[in-house]
Amino acid sequence: MADIARRRSGRANIGRGSPLPGGRRGSPWLRGAAALGLLAGTLTGCGSSGGPPTLTWYINPDNGGQAKLASECTQASGGKYKIKTSILPNGATDQREQLVRRLAAKDSGLDLMSLDPVFVAEAANAGFLRQFTDAEAAQLTSGVFPAAVESAKWNGKLYAAPFWANTQLLWYRKSAAQKAGVDPTAANFTWDQMIDGAVKSGTTVAMTGNKYEGYMVWINALVASAGGTVLTDPQKGADAKVTLDNPAGQQAARIIRKLATSKAASPTLSTDIEDQARNEFNASNGGFMVNWPYIYAADLGDAESGVIPKSVPADIGWAKYPQVVAGQPSKPPFGGIELGIGAFTKHDAEAVAAAQCITSEPHMKEYMLSEGNPGARPAIFDDADVVKKFPMAALIRDSINSAEPRPITPYYPDVSGGIQSKWHPPASVNPSTTPRVTDEFVPKVLRDQRLL
Repeated sequence: MADIARRRSGRANIGRGSPLPGGRRGSPWLRGAAALGLLAGTLTGCGSSGGPPTLTWYINPDNGGQAKLASECTQASGGKYKIKTSILPNGATDQREQLVRRLAAKDSGLDLMSLDPVFVAEAANAGFLRQFTDAEAAQLTSGVFPAAVESAKWNGKLYAAPFWANTQLLWYRKSAAQKAGVDPTAANFTWDQMIDGAVKSGTTVAMTGNKYEGYMVWINALVASAGGTVLTDPQKGADAKVTLDNPAGQQAARIIRKLATSKAASPTLSTDIEDQARNEFNASNGGFMVNWPYIYAADLGDAESGVIPKSVPADIGWAKYPQVVAGQPSKPPFGGIELGIGAFTKHDAEAVAAAQCITSEPHMKEYMLSEGNPGARPAIFDDADVVKKFPMAALIRDSINSAEPRPITPYYPDVSGGIQSKWHPPASVNPSTTPRVTDEFVPKVLRDQRLL
């Protein structure tokens, strides 16, 4: 979901149309903020008169896990600071918009923020995040998944503290797999086998096909699993090259079309997001689903409260993300949350200390156990408590290790939005034309020659 920290260098140029990679002037954050008329004034955060400073941590919605960590780290500080939380909207795009409003206005009250990894480079490039020092970075990245570290950096510097890392697994109903005559745990299990098996067994393949970031996650993972990349030379900013019109992009398009036009597709595929896909999977004709690990704990909770039959969780199996090309290892999606520090905070030292506390290994474990979101340190997955609650812990760890992050670029929202606009709805995707049209369209969006 959310991303992290931003450096102060170059802050004087913010809002002045300073050149950015690729010769483009201004960043998506600044252009969006300017459109909202937000660069004229400055917001002031809630300060504290006397006593320890109060840090405001903007969090993505959860079931109270981040608020609990805020309370625990407040206590652990020994009176050096207090942390209060402020909840962001549900969607990653809406979260970004709210942060844009505040950061563009140089809000000094935005001390900490939970960020989707794909927004780190954008926020860092705009000067909105405090850069961690080398010493701070060493502590925050020691023993952390490489993909989580990579996604928290921009231009080789750390702008976010990895908090939790995430990936997607293939979830299947054991009864459906048996009826279909397929083994999702087989070494070379493919998307084609899964779709064909679902059709044969009269079950569904639940996916996130709505026009939102979850759909981009699917597209990127398919392209990566086929040996391709959505974007080459992302460091070139607006001059980066979209590379979908090739065998990898065409394979991704073929699979999306195959599912969307098959009897295995949900009738609401084009509007389904994660929890709708989970509901589809839990239905009487549910068969297969690719989704994040949180769904396992969510299903256990729903079964306990009577929302779904207890027989549903007992029927759930799990396997690695399906292959696009048989024999070619898949590249599962990478997601999670990075913890950033606002560039305009008045409490640098306290915010860094709080980030170190929140992202410590014990707190990552605690958050994983309470919220179902995997920690960013591999060591957690060997913990007896974690293995007991997540019997697929080793698979999650190995999937994160082989996961492929989405493009790391300051212009990620434009890249993602441009691709989604040409690949949605899923049933309209054509492997012969969609990748080519996308390669032609997105560069024009990046150069302000076309609108999304």
